[in-house]
Amino acid sequence: MKPFIPWVGGKTALRPILYRLFPNGYTRLVEVFGGAAAVTFGREPDRCEEVYNDYNSNLVNLFWCVRNRPLALIREIGFLPLNSRQEFEVLRKFLREEEFTDDYLKEEMELCKRCFEPPEREELLELLTEKTELGDVRKAAAFYKVIRYSYAGSGTSYGGKPIDIRRGLHLIWSCSRRLQNVVIENLSYEAIVPKYDAPGTLLYFDPPYYQAECYEVAFGMRDHYRLRELFGECGCYAVLSYNDHPFIRELYKGFWIFSVTRQNTMANRYASKHPEKKNEYGELIILNYDPRDHPKDRQMTLFDQTDKEQPEYEYTLICEGGKGDEKNEVWRELFADPGRNSGGGGAEPGARCPDRDGAGGDPDYLPEPGSNKA
Repeated sequence: MKPFIPWVGGKTALRPILYRLFPNGYTRLVEVFGGAAAVTFGREPDRCEEVYNDYNSNLVNLFWCVRNRPLALIREIGFLPLNSRQEFEVLRKFLREEEFTDDYLKEEMELCKRCFEPPEREELLELLTEKTELGDVRKAAAFYKVIRYSYAGSGTSYGGKPIDIRRGLHLIWSCSRRLQNVVIENLSYEAIVPKYDAPGTLLYFDPPYYQAECYEVAFGMRDHYRLRELFGECGCYAVLSYNDHPFIRELYKGFWIFSVTRQNTMANRYASKHPEKKNEYGELIILNYDPRDHPKDRQMTLFDQTDKEQPEYEYTLICEGGKGDEKNEVWRELFADPGRNSGGGGAEPGARCPDRDGAGGDPDYLPEPGSNKA
């Protein structure tokens, strides 16, 4: 099944390889950086518990509405016009202004308590609380249209290409049925990992790539180091996908690392010069377990678990997993010199934009090794 929205960094193309490398017998799948939930949608429903998580509250609200209020969402999408760059910016402005933070909510509630008497105060407090809860169909419809009409599903710039929004509405209905038993969370990666780290769980990490993409939720150098720390502490199965960069290879040295090269569909789709030239993109799949302990039935093809139209990419083992001491040694070396081999000269060719908080890393900005500090 295809996701109902396009998403920057989506994993639809890599699902066959991911399923081949996933361990056998896991009873819970958690998409830590959920995005479009391509990995979940590509699986056949079974007894495995599934958890979708993303830190983007607009995205999580959209998923909640798709699961619980699909008809209302489809109706609202039909009422929202979006035929120009100006209308696109109006919807983006609406989403930004409707974003309620914890600090904003606390301030509004304090003002409400000071300025109003019961029963007006209780009524306003109830309205404020309801506004922060999931299920805002109007907001979900606006976000859906911003994503569908944006450049490459980024949600940040107007694509300018004619799109018949009705062609994608059937996916909302089918994905709604698929999501009925999926748990939806809106937590940071630092909060979701300890919550679900337990025997039988498979944590799948698909973070913003290193120096390669611009995402709505910032993910800087500190986060790349912190994610490495959390990945090394996982007591359950953990799989991580990243762009193939020397810094990432060294950062995760000691784990099982596979490389795969696939077509960069976004670059090919929007290329204006040399259309005959195919753009390729290197990615890494990193495991915290030995995949040889989880052999797959050779009679079963990769396509038994995912969409049949997806091509089968080749993947290559480039690093065998080591013992815990070896992993910790690499971690200590990198932490001692965070600028070492970090690619501080800039992004790889074809990258959309550099890391926002600098490529080399600031040692004063990193967490202490082994700490749980954010």
